[in-house]
Amino acid sequence: MRWTATGLLVAMAAVFILSGRYLDLHPAWGYVHAFAEAAMVGGLADWFAVTALFRHPLGLPIPHTAIIPQNKDRIADTMAQFLRENFLTPAVVARRMRAMNLAQAVGRYLTEPGEQGGSRIRAGAGDLFVEVLESLDPDRLGGQVRSALKTGLDRIEVAPLLGQMLEAMIADGRHRPLIDSIIRWAGLVLEDNEDMVRAMINQRANALLRFTGLDERLANSVLDGLYRMLAEVLIDPEHPLRAKVEHGLADLARSLREDPEMQAKVERMKREMLDNPAIATWWQGVWERLRHRLIEMVRGDGAGGMPGRLTESLAEMGTALRDDPRLQQQVNRFARRTAVGLTSRYGGQIVRLVSETVRGWDASTITGRVESAVGRDLQFIRINGTLVGGLVGLTLHFLSGVF
Repeated sequence: MRWTATGLLVAMAAVFILSGRYLDLHPAWGYVHAFAEAAMVGGLADWFAVTALFRHPLGLPIPHTAIIPQNKDRIADTMAQFLRENFLTPAVVARRMRAMNLAQAVGRYLTEPGEQGGSRIRAGAGDLFVEVLESLDPDRLGGQVRSALKTGLDRIEVAPLLGQMLEAMIADGRHRPLIDSIIRWAGLVLEDNEDMVRAMINQRANALLRFTGLDERLANSVLDGLYRMLAEVLIDPEHPLRAKVEHGLADLARSLREDPEMQAKVERMKREMLDNPAIATWWQGVWERLRHRLIEMVRGDGAGGMPGRLTESLAEMGTALRDDPRLQQQVNRFARRTAVGLTSRYGGQIVRLVSETVRGWDASTITGRVESAVGRDLQFIRINGTLVGGLVGLTLHFLSGVF
């Protein structure tokens, strides 16, 4: 485009010189001469204006030329301020986010592209996850996680937390299934150890009871009584023994929350457990098994493996996001609040980054980037200036001949 604009200017100069030799031959040559003269002036003026934006024309230090290189710092600040006022304000971000249905767009992406979109996300996330797990030192990472867990648990007062959890379970009635499970477990344990109970009763019975065989009847009675008691406690929600168990649990919860002696005992047990080398060894083995299992699951193929389940989960999530207006509203509200919060917190840093980046460019860099972005249109200005100047000169020559 620069060569085109310059070629047009040179052509007008050639026409101006040529037409000047034939002015006496015919009046039409005067119009041609006037057009070429004015076009040449217009083209030169616009060439000067366009060139003055980026550099000194002909290398001459003419005042108010090379405007962009000499004012790049002010341009950087202006660009940053424009970005801040028109794009990175919470009101603008909230308004733009409110006009977008981000959740529905994500849902369509996860469902409509089908296998291609799901496979791309699955492959990228899976490869990254495997690379992270394989690149980390297992012993060092396991030790760091163990140390972090120990530090975190050491800072937590476990007793009041356990007391609150137990009280919440009792208040909601969630302890009753636990008591029922304990009763069933006790019945199974008793059934598996009937021979041991009979042997204990036989050892403690005197010779007369053993001679008469009453020890066997006594053992049967004891076992039947225990089974009957467990069955009654299991069936009757108002059984006194169950009430005593519940009362004991309530006392335990209150002691965990309020009794300093109980709290100190629990804390001492917690520290002993955390300092036990066996716990550290156990955790190291758990972490290694978990790490290898995760790698195998990510690399596995088929619908039963993690990739297949991930694809199915993404498709289900996409369908929900695409079709559920209430879920869309919640997700969009969360995204909008997040974007507004990030803008409020980091908008100034983004603006500073833009300003400092542009300030850090040298004059030739910023000139080249701006000129490459708008240079084609600026060369059209030169072409239009040449043609418009020629038309103005033609008009003036006509008017001078008429008047």
